[in-house]
Parts: sequence; structure tokens; C-alpha cells
Amino acid sequence: MKAAVYYETGPPSVLKYEEVPDPQCHRDGILIDVKAVSIEGGDIMNRALGVMASRPHIVGYQCAGIVREVGANVTDRSVGQRVVATAPYGSHAAVLSVPVRTTWPVPEGLDLERAACVPVPFGTADDCLFEFGHLQPGETVLIQAGAGGVGLAAIQLAKQAGATVLATASTDEKLERLMEFGLDHGINYVTDDFVEVCLNLTGGKGVNLVLDSVGGKTLEGSIKSLAYRGRAISIGRTARSNGPPDLAFLSQGNRSLTGMTFGLELAVNTEHARGIVARHLEDVAAGALRVVIDRTYPLSEAAAAHAYIESRKAFGRVLLIP
Repeated sequence: MKAAVYYETGPPSVLKYEEVPDPQCHRDGILIDVKAVSIEGGDIMNRALGVMASRPHIVGYQCAGIVREVGANVTDRSVGQRVVATAPYGSHAAVLSVPVRTTWPVPEGLDLERAACVPVPFGTADDCLFEFGHLQPGETVLIQAGAGGVGLAAIQLAKQAGATVLATASTDEKLERLMEFGLDHGINYVTDDFVEVCLNLTGGKGVNLVLDSVGGKTLEGSIKSLAYRGRAISIGRTARSNGPPDLAFLSQGNRSLTGMTFGLELAVNTEHARGIVARHLEDVAAGALRVVIDRTYPLSEAAAAHAYIESRKAFGRVLLIP
């Protein structure tokens, strides 16, 4: 099969398009002919500086496709079935071998491209807002990087839950587009101090909840934006070079900070996490939630796709098509 591989971590240029052996189907898993790969933030981070499980390594958390083969112990998947899957790595390829417990049937009416974008972003947003963030109707939430996959999911879910939704983005154009997804107040983090804006919008009190996928000094600002007993949920560190946060600001308002990775929920709290993903696949299929695909690239152009994401120009998801 063809795959986007790399032999060492580094910039997007380390990705090569090569022929590699097909993966094997395990007794408790399935083989998927991959039709669409959603590039996740973790894929970018792992390619840049993550652990390589093999050499060459195939990165990738998430994809959708058609079942090619089912393992001997699998009874709830069938050859030819449309599925979406998560994996610790391996999605940047024409074929993926994955345990059946990290796959979901794709509902009727939902195309594979949009299905490929659902599990990690919507699962992360849901758990951050409600399981760990304890968001209540009438509260105010700040979502960092609102134009990303998790950001777009979180804006929609928070608005549906009755929250006032603030979000940051790098351009006024992105913020304007976010209004149609439920954004109440947009903050251009390039031109404005988001902490100051948050405090001004809340009459000096601060926000009740922050979802922060940026980390570093941005996470420090997120903490400063919180109200008394406010909650910050850290879900990544896309800003790898802006220094560590000063956590002393937590105690200044009896604030809390929680780290969260949806992949760990899938591994440890499996039925809870699986239920969230199944529900949101149905929501997207029914039009109750929206997926935004910025653009698609052939799998052979994975390096260009990763570079485009790192340019921070994307609005929504970027897909690879094998």
C-alpha cells in the first residue's frame, strides 16, 4: 500500500510518499480501506517531535473508509461497511488496521469526508465542556483557536448548552465566519489582548470556563481570564515556543486547571467516550452539528497539507485523500 511516512521527526518536509507493506488484520480488529484522513493537531505535533513507533513511521489518529477484512473475533462489523476510526498512529495510509472498539459505523446520509472529522474534535470538545469543564447554562466560556476542529465543535456545543461563547482567532475574517456557528464575541489575538477583552466583556469578573489548545503563555493568559472558581481545560500545546505558563495565577482566584486527552478516555473510559462519538456522528448526519472542511489534498501531498495547517490559514479541517 501507499503511505505518507517519515524516518525522523521534523518539519513537514520529512514526510515521504512510499510503498509499504499492508498491515495485518488482528483477531479483535478490522482492516479499513481508507477514503479520507482528517489531520489532527496531534498528528502535527507527533510528526514534529513525537515518539516514532516504527521506522519508517506512519502518523495519524483518525480516518474513515470501507471495511476490507474483519478479525476472527469480530461480530459487529462486516466487509463493505462504512466506518470511521481512531488509532494511536497509522491513518496517513491507504489501509489501516485498528481494534474494532475504536471504530464506529457511519450513519446513513453522512459522507465519509465529514465522518472522518468527527471523533477526536467533537469528543474532545464535548468532554472538555461537560465532563471536565462542568459547563452550565448561563455561564461564559472562552475557546482558544476557535477556527480549528475542536474550536468549531466547542462553539456549537457550548452555544447549544445555553452558554455565552467567546473565541479567539488570528483574523477578523475567521471571527466573522464563526458567528454563524454560535459565537457571541470574537477576539483577534493578533491585534487585541484577549485577557483584557474577556474581562471587559464580563464586567471585570472573567469567564467561567476556558478551553485552551495552545498552551504556554497563552494558557497563562487563559488562567488570568478566569472568574473566581473558574475552570481551565488544557488540551494541547500547539504553541511550542512561547514559554511555560505561570501557574501561580490559579490560586489568585481559586481557579482550577485540568489536562485532558480524548484518546485516553477512549482507552480507559471506553463506553463513555464511544457514546459521545456515536451521538455526534448522528448529530452531524442530521444537520444538528456542522463539520467544516477547509480543503483536501491527495495523500501523496501530505507534506503540503501539514505545511498548510502550520501556516494557521485553515478554517476547519484539512483532509488527505488516499
